[in-house]
Amino acid sequence: MSQAVTLPYPVPMHTVSVWRRWVLLAAVAAAVLGASLVAGPADKGLWDVLLALGGRADPVARTVILDLRLPRALTAFGVGSALAVAGLLLQALFRNPLADPYVLGVSGGAAIGALLAIGAGAGALGLQGSAALGAVTAIGVVWLLARGHGAARLLLTGVVVASACGAVVALLLAVASSEQLRGMVFWLAGDLSHAHEPWPALLAAALACAFAATFGRALNVLASGELRARSVGLDTARWRNAAFAAAALLTAVAVVSAGTIGFVGLVAPHLARLLLRTIDHRVLAPAAALLGGSLVAIADLLARTLAEPRQLPVGGIMALVGAPVFLALLRRR
Repeated sequence: MSQAVTLPYPVPMHTVSVWRRWVLLAAVAAAVLGASLVAGPADKGLWDVLLALGGRADPVARTVILDLRLPRALTAFGVGSALAVAGLLLQALFRNPLADPYVLGVSGGAAIGALLAIGAGAGALGLQGSAALGAVTAIGVVWLLARGHGAARLLLTGVVVASACGAVVALLLAVASSEQLRGMVFWLAGDLSHAHEPWPALLAAALACAFAATFGRALNVLASGELRARSVGLDTARWRNAAFAAAALLTAVAVVSAGTIGFVGLVAPHLARLLLRTIDHRVLAPAAALLGGSLVAIADLLARTLAEPRQLPVGGIMALVGAPVFLALLRRR
């Protein structure tokens, strides 16, 4: 997959302008993470956060900030970044602006596994393990059914598997007890209340950005169409498989970490294109990761604080906040 590829069209990339926008997005992300550490029902201000990060806070502040808020904020950022990069890869793979991480059926398989675990009374570790098994199973089914038949077959297979998983999820919700139903609905709408291990999502997003930056030229050619890709000597089957595998694994990690959080994988890549004014995946991947992570972190912050002490589903907040902003940007540009 390391072959040199000549782009069939120019991809503008002004280095200074791109760096400025990256720095701006990174500053926004840092500000959102800082606000996530400060805001909450416990009265802990910015000074308490600085003391906790420096290891000099009192035990209560250290527990609240380092053991509760920081892992949740980092998980939200990692999940958003992973979903954003997955959406970017799938939009390049399918050449479809409506493609998002959940068209592959991965979230449906994870949802079945998670709901079965909740119904069996499993703990947080059992729930994540069951969701991971369901996600991997869905990836395997889609891969086996669509292998070697092109991007259109892959997309259709993913949609059908997702629909079938949705039907199974509806049946599981219908037979669940009233005590189990609330936990199931919250997981399906995106739940970060049990997020204690942010590193899988953060690592997956970082590796995906490195992948896109290293092989961005090939992704650019793949996004230009299969005929053009073949005309410049790109092994389309190999790159299609690589993009599918990367997007599926990113989605699986995100869903296992936080449940189903929609919208961000669809919107963040488009926001990155609007802000950076380029279609080069080497530039777009880090920007999409920063945007996606910031969006989910903002949604999680609002979910924790809008109805204190109750918590709202992160996925619902994500859609309610993100949709109007995206529509406003589309009207302006």
